[in-house]
Amino acid sequence: MKTCLVVDDSRVIRKIACRILQDLSYETEEAENGIMALESCRRRMPDVILLDWQMPQMTGIEFLRALRSEASGHHPVVVFCTTENDVVHITEALGAGADEYIMKPFDREIIEAKFAEVGLVMAQR
Repeated sequence: MKTCLVVDDSRVIRKIACRILQDLSYETEEAENGIMALESCRRRMPDVILLDWQMPQMTGIEFLRALRSEASGHHPVVVFCTTENDVVHITEALGAGADEYIMKPFDREIIEAKFAEVGLVMAQR
């Protein structure tokens, strides 16, 4: 089973995303900020990370840069999931190593489509 780390400072967003991902047959883990996410990745690197931009202590972009500098940090697919929708933010995220970008609010169809675009195989329903 593929694993997904959901990183967002909003508990509600984490729960919604986890419910969608579990329905898509992903094992999920949650982190409420970049520091916790980095610690989680050091314990067990996930297959994919759904990442918020604006978080306290360590932003999503700071986390992404730190992740990509880790020995196995090139492995996970990283999908930003944020309200930041200007070209500067998107370019910065992709330049830092993000694989895809999802705008909030999102739903199952959006996550499923974006995951398929980055080559993640969806479970049969």
